[in-house]
Amino acid sequence: MHTIDFWFDPISPFAYLAFERMPQALEGCSYAVEYRPVLFAGLLAHWGQKGPAEIEPKRAWTFRHLSWLAQRDGIELQVPATHPFNPLPLLRLAQAAGPNRRVVETVMRHVWRGGGADAGDPLRLQTLQQALAPARDPAADAVKAELRAATDAAIARGVFGVPTFDLGGRLFWGLDALPMLRAALLGESWFDGPAWDDAARPRPAVARRR
Repeated sequence: MHTIDFWFDPISPFAYLAFERMPQALEGCSYAVEYRPVLFAGLLAHWGQKGPAEIEPKRAWTFRHLSWLAQRDGIELQVPATHPFNPLPLLRLAQAAGPNRRVVETVMRHVWRGGGADAGDPLRLQTLQQALAPARDPAADAVKAELRAATDAAIARGVFGVPTFDLGGRLFWGLDALPMLRAALLGESWFDGPAWDDAARPRPAVARRR
């Protein structure tokens, strides 16, 4: 059985769609998932990127694309009242509760199946915490430190966005990487030869200043 590290932040609609689609996309494969909360904003800051919602034309396209994908795949989706929002309470809650599939599903659906409500509304967050009943306090310093450490660990492994799937040290980024991940799990021969490394060899001839 293979282990997949699933790096996610519930702020990402594509992480939500990937979470919902994963069982069907990987049906027939032998795998277990380790769910790893990570602060997407921390990844962006490290790699010098802006999030899709921070660039207005890209924000508009992202949510149009998201809406189309959800209806195509029959996945329930309601965009929260505000986006982006502060995901730290949700990430810390997931970390404190122990991020298994049930916990991650509950957190993801709080955001993306919340009837368009504010994902960060204090009353909704309180209700969510009561439902998950974490063994640890999400506001505890230890939980905060674990989330920071997880973000640092993701960066050290080369994670630059969410969702990211780590299979044996190989990173598969994005919702549309699920078919490629499936192929790797099934032992497609492309992954046995030099193709994986060779495909990443080209280097830029110019570099844009930040």
